[in-house]
Amino acid sequence: MTTTAQAFTNFVTTISLTDTQKQEVRNKRAKTEEYLRGAFPESGTMPIKRVILIGSADRGTLIRPLDDIDVMAEFKNKDNIFEQYRSNSGAFLQRIRTALQANTSISSIGARGQAVRLFYTSGAHVDIAPVFKWNGDGYALPSGTGGWITTDPEKQATWMAGRRDTLGTTLTPLVKLAKRWNRVHSGHISSYQVEVMTATMFGTLGSNYRNAMKCWFEWAPGYLDVQDPAGHSGSLGSSLSWATRTALNSRLSEAKDQAVNALAQEAAGNHAEAKRLWKIEMGSEFSTA
Repeated sequence: MTTTAQAFTNFVTTISLTDTQKQEVRNKRAKTEEYLRGAFPESGTMPIKRVILIGSADRGTLIRPLDDIDVMAEFKNKDNIFEQYRSNSGAFLQRIRTALQANTSISSIGARGQAVRLFYTSGAHVDIAPVFKWNGDGYALPSGTGGWITTDPEKQATWMAGRRDTLGTTLTPLVKLAKRWNRVHSGHISSYQVEVMTATMFGTLGSNYRNAMKCWFEWAPGYLDVQDPAGHSGSLGSSLSWATRTALNSRLSEAKDQAVNALAQEAAGNHAEAKRLWKIEMGSEFSTA
């Protein structure tokens, strides 16, 4: 029988991407760039500048199942083309969608909100965040309501890398564990919000995932309104309603109590019971063997 510590180490592997999935991420980013360069060549009126991985795929915090991959497509503001879409970013999205439909074999391509989505029949879908470089910091991204907002996924990635340098290699697997807990228990917190909360709430991190998760449950209510470190999105908890916050805080309190009990069982040498309790929080894939 494995110890509780070993069970957590194994679980991190279970929820992390396989080598095959990591290769899929790289391949689909490259294929997306190929599609976009074909649809928006340098000779055209809206040429593509670059296509990069962003979000969890870029920061190494994706967890299984691999549902979608986020990329940022930066367009050149050739002949000030941005002005054509300044008041109608929805038309910008539709232009990208139409051009990709004409230049790819993908049968289903959607455009809504802030992204264009490539729907694959197998494996992960790809969400394309199309942007122009902003005059100030960051990039202009369709807002989902016809206007534009600013964002800076590169600055977000740099901040996260800095926190990883400060806190050590435990940070990334801890983020994955927190994401899995969130996914198992209704997914009220956004993926990026989980990352920033986790990277912000800890001043130091050891290698004990169990104690770190207990602390995460205990401290998370105070970090729901953590600010976007890139300085563009404000409070990352702004979309959480009062009812959602109430339910979430109640669930976090229960999880903290469960974790305290599991730690006590582990300290007493009762790893079977400790793992049983952790399985309730971490989900069915957490092994009690």
